[in-house]
Amino acid sequence: MKPSFLSVLVFSFILPYGSVQSQEHKLIKIWETDTLLKVPESVRYDARKKILYTANIDGQPWGKDGIGSIGKVALDGKIIASEWVTGLNAPKGMGIYGGKLYVADVDVVVVIDIAKGEVIQRIAIDGAKGLNDISISPKGVIYVSDSQTKKIHRIEKGKASVVIENLKGPNGVLVVGSDLYLTDAGGLYKHEKTGSLTLITDGMEGGTDGIEAVGNGDFIVSCWAGSIWYVYADGRKEHLLDTREQKINTADIGYDPVNRVVYVPTFWKNSVAAYRLQ
Repeated sequence: MKPSFLSVLVFSFILPYGSVQSQEHKLIKIWETDTLLKVPESVRYDARKKILYTANIDGQPWGKDGIGSIGKVALDGKIIASEWVTGLNAPKGMGIYGGKLYVADVDVVVVIDIAKGEVIQRIAIDGAKGLNDISISPKGVIYVSDSQTKKIHRIEKGKASVVIENLKGPNGVLVVGSDLYLTDAGGLYKHEKTGSLTLITDGMEGGTDGIEAVGNGDFIVSCWAGSIWYVYADGRKEHLLDTREQKINTADIGYDPVNRVVYVPTFWKNSVAAYRLQ
């Protein structure tokens, strides 16, 4: 029986918050690197250098073993250097500001001079145990999540403070203009100026990982287990990629906003894959 206008109208009002809608976007695979990277957890696109940096854990995900590194990959997928900068522990999220690469590394933020390709500073954060993702504001203020202590830290002029605490499982952080967004236990949130959190959408896999802004207030969100979502500003979402059955992880993604390319680190599969967002 053909549904009446009234029944369609009522159904539209009872759709769950953040519901999945009909697919308007998709990811088209462009390339994948060789499997020579060493447990890449994060990818950062450098628009100025036209290159990718990868944070390679190599050892245990939270191990302080000194064998972690940063790699360099060309935009065609060729690995330039699997270990460009060495001597890190379990590096994860990265941010770029003022010619420097900032890397979350267990309990410190490692600062790398990009031109020299060497570590020039380590910013310790008191009480940190599992620093995970980084985002940097236009003014150079650093935000970094701690997935172990369930906090978000802010670093300004070399001094760290706690911005948000008592979270469930924070990971991805992203500064967009003057706004701060974060992922926490399957949800995407906006941190309001009042200090409260506004839920944008939930219902994604619990291991929500990277966030990238793609315009119009929309986002791409990756989940570590092998899932990527497109999230609209109003909370609707589309499931773009699911590699869980193949046991291919999708960790902290990078994004080229000009060419609309999403870069996906596969963690235990030791590669990075590039997808065009359509």
